[in-house]
Amino acid sequence: MRDINNAVCLVTGASRGIGRGIALALLAEGARVHVTARTLTDAQAAAHPQLEGSLDSLVAEAQSLPGALTVHVCDHADDIQTERAVAETIAADGPIDILVNNAWPGYENMAEGDDFTWPRPFWEQPMWRWHAMIDVAVRAAFVAARAAAPAMVARGSGLIVNISFWAAQRYDGNAIYGIAKAAADKMAADFAHDLRPHNVAAIALYPGLVRTEAVMRNAQYFDLGNSESPQFIGRVISGLWRDASLMEKSGRVHVAAALAQDCDLADIDGKRPVPATL
Repeated sequence: MRDINNAVCLVTGASRGIGRGIALALLAEGARVHVTARTLTDAQAAAHPQLEGSLDSLVAEAQSLPGALTVHVCDHADDIQTERAVAETIAADGPIDILVNNAWPGYENMAEGDDFTWPRPFWEQPMWRWHAMIDVAVRAAFVAARAAAPAMVARGSGLIVNISFWAAQRYDGNAIYGIAKAAADKMAADFAHDLRPHNVAAIALYPGLVRTEAVMRNAQYFDLGNSESPQFIGRVISGLWRDASLMEKSGRVHVAAALAQDCDLADIDGKRPVPATL
């Protein structure tokens, strides 16, 4: 069984939301966690469309946790910066055990002025949304995995997790969103095919309704009864790393709450979210 304590992890897009929660959960179990984000300071966060979440505040929150945190200011729109973050992680701590492709600028401008453009038909979608979801998020996942894989292959161990969602399998309000998540699923499947001979796993992971900062700012519009903490996904990833049957799960789409049941994991509040289905 692999030990998450001292495992080398890289989580992209971790200044806020699910990425931040994953980092905190892995740090709580003693992992050496590297994170990327564009937003370094709280002042920068206040000017961000999401209004909050910075690397500096993550560092402060992580101080009481047993793991070691390293932050990398990184704009994943630039391949060179993505590759540099991977290279710096490997140079500092050795081959990456767990790569979590989470960077996702696709929610940053749900509205333009007073116009909520998210649910418009595809021919009325602003092209910046394609850039954010495909040119940045999908591409960055490929670039990060491409940079991390050689060291994983050389060692014969590793896990790549693409954070995805049900939009890959059903219409979920926005065509570009569905295209991006379908790409994340297919990417994980094809990564797994190439990596299987080297004992390296790749999966796509679906969270449920996560109590991110953005969700909690709009909590009146959600039924939070079956929601998940941001840390829950990190607990699930940690459970996957320890799972002796990890390679059997490689190449597939997994619902985080279902994996938590398989691994007998609870959320930080002790609750056990019910897995969603189509």
